[in-house]
Amino acid sequence: MAERKKPAEKTTKAPAKAKKAPAKSVLAKSTVPVDDAPLDLAAVRAQIDGIDREIQSLIADRALWARQVGKAKGKLAAAVDYYRPEREAQVLRRVVDRNQGPLADDVLVRLFREIMSACLAQQEPLKVGYLGPEGTFSQQAVQKHFGHSAKGLPLASVEEVFDEVAAGHADFGVVPVENSGQGTIQSTLDMFLSSPLKICGEVELRVHQYLLSRSGHIEDIERVYSHALSLAQCRGWLRAHLPKAEKLPLASNAEAARRARNADDSAAIAGENAAHVYGLKIVAGPLEDRPDNTTRFLVIGRNLFPPSGHDRTSLMVFVRDQPGALFRVLEPLARRGVSMNRIESRPAHTGLWQYAFFIDVGGHVEESPLRDALADLEDFAENVTVLGSYPVAVP
Repeated sequence: MAERKKPAEKTTKAPAKAKKAPAKSVLAKSTVPVDDAPLDLAAVRAQIDGIDREIQSLIADRALWARQVGKAKGKLAAAVDYYRPEREAQVLRRVVDRNQGPLADDVLVRLFREIMSACLAQQEPLKVGYLGPEGTFSQQAVQKHFGHSAKGLPLASVEEVFDEVAAGHADFGVVPVENSGQGTIQSTLDMFLSSPLKICGEVELRVHQYLLSRSGHIEDIERVYSHALSLAQCRGWLRAHLPKAEKLPLASNAEAARRARNADDSAAIAGENAAHVYGLKIVAGPLEDRPDNTTRFLVIGRNLFPPSGHDRTSLMVFVRDQPGALFRVLEPLARRGVSMNRIESRPAHTGLWQYAFFIDVGGHVEESPLRDALADLEDFAENVTVLGSYPVAVP
């Protein structure tokens, strides 16, 4: 085959709308007074209005350039083909690195996430499955990671989230995997024993629990509905304030809120958002026994993605039944300087008393030293499956 002739380099042109000569930058000349001299309110508001116009213009330019990215990639099948989690993580890390205040890092990350979400949705909104119904912490995790322009698909169970993503009805799924106070959610790990899906990302969500009811009066409450994990997170508060109330676990906090709205003697423990969704009053909160209560979620999809520069890898390892088997699996990681973040054993479902080890380590499977450590590890392990290499969660 003849070698394809390389096209001559051209100066990159802006999208059509960007050819218009830009107005003089308000942002470039803007200076905020630092003394205590009296300010003219009308002048201050005029300055803010000018900045707002330029911000809006720059966002429009960004959206136009995002379309150019789509054209550069050529005709792809669906929105999922345009999504690059490693690229988004790099952009958000730069936002944090540049930030000099006064807004906090997480505020700026949230703003830029929404801009990227809206720009991507110009092609087609991503469809993301999560444990429903509407109002769950899983839904909050979807919005934190993908922005509000993604289309959330509330599903009845974690198993259904896996099934819908595997079948292609959802582009990605978001499932809870561990809580800072209550540990691993084992039913989620067990899904990886049989699922072909890969981990594409992670989300860390600070979880604040609230007591919600129809009447808003704690003295009316005789039963409390919630997810079992949420009941456990609020065990101390419930013991002190509602010791006689019946505690009833359900599949989700949102389902608990749906139950609580039907009777004055019932309440739900759920997020603040569930109160708005289901028309309930906040009786008390936050209720969680640990002020740093955080749940980690996994983003699951059908493909692995390239390195982002700051990644984590999840492994599923089956060991041979012999003395020192686990040591031999972990030793290559230590020798190569690979940091291990978590290890968990689960029944392997392949035979009596056989176990799989779920291990989270630092690094990406395509890069050293992890790539070299995995090559050594395979000499001792019966089977090693890379569940995913993905960007470490951006706060």
